Amino acid sequence: MLFVAALLPVVIYIFVVYKIDNFSLISIKNLFLQVLCGMVAALACFGLFQLTGLILSENQSDFFNPVLEEIIKAIPLLWLATRKKIVFFIDSVICGAAVGGGFSILENIFYLLLGNEMGIGTVLFRGLEVALIHMGCSAIIAAGLMLGIRLILRFRSRLAIKNSDALMVISLLVVSPVLHVCHNTFHFNPLVQFIFVIGTMGGLLVWTYFYDVEMIHRWLDTGLDKQLSLLDSIKKGLLDDTPTGNFLKSVKDVFPPEDYFDIICYVQQHVELSVASRSRVMVRESGLERDFPLTDEMKKLILSQYTEYKLLEERLGNAARMTIAPVVKYDPAEYKALEDLRTECKKN
Repeated sequence: MLFVAALLPVVIYIFVVYKIDNFSLISIKNLFLQVLCGMVAALACFGLFQLTGLILSENQSDFFNPVLEEIIKAIPLLWLATRKKIVFFIDSVICGAAVGGGFSILENIFYLLLGNEMGIGTVLFRGLEVALIHMGCSAIIAAGLMLGIRLILRFRSRLAIKNSDALMVISLLVVSPVLHVCHNTFHFNPLVQFIFVIGTMGGLLVWTYFYDVEMIHRWLDTGLDKQLSLLDSIKKGLLDDTPTGNFLKSVKDVFPPEDYFDIICYVQQHVELSVASRSRVMVRESGLERDFPLTDEMKKLILSQYTEYKLLEERLGNAARMTIAPVVKYDPAEYKALEDLRTECKKN
């Protein structure tokens, strides 16, 4: 019963975080994989603490161990961010909470096996508070890594980077270990500490939900309008009358005619795939995925377009793609939306 009580708060929090994902950004399978990664991170930390315990004093460990925990937990989250598996704040929070939850599950089991006898109330109280710390800190780290990768990609694409965004990345990556160190080092009245943890992590969840829903809708609505307008101009042969057309004309003399033709085809394929993937995200968000399934013909068309798109991308090379980067803004959100669409198309 004590083990169930220790795990229950973690399971409930992960379930709540997962249910706020209206856009189906994270699958159940991936969610459990992140929980497993968190448990592996807990095992790694348990082994490392046996070594650091021989070197560091108890006071030093109170500062060092939380930082080490956040670094180990950040490894799977960094992989997700670099692979563009997390591209918004909301899916960062979901994956971060899953990794932190997995870590907390194993930590609570260790605590019960190796610690002193505790009542069910203490187990529930500690399970909830410590789980929230681990999941909240991991969620903050995940958001910082996701935003950091996004800024790196913008820099590589020669797009402007706001100083406020760079400051936010640094703040997110620093505040997580600081919060964890403070939690482990400074002990207040248990009830006050519990309320503070609940308020901080609950506030983070609420802010993330409202901020990210607005950001995703802005990405969908504004971006989709621009892409549809550009696609219509391409199909009507009116590309020269658009800012994109004027930009492409400015680089026309830089490339041979056959390469310039490939660039135009590449831009068109990018826009068509972008429209299809964004539209599918909107269908999933509306809960109409089963009502509007992709037909076999649509799946074949999308997969063939993607194949042609990747062939054009390879044929153009890095120099040409860097030149047209201001036009083909292939940000992580768009990459993930397209990958999700391809995965859906491959299903029978």
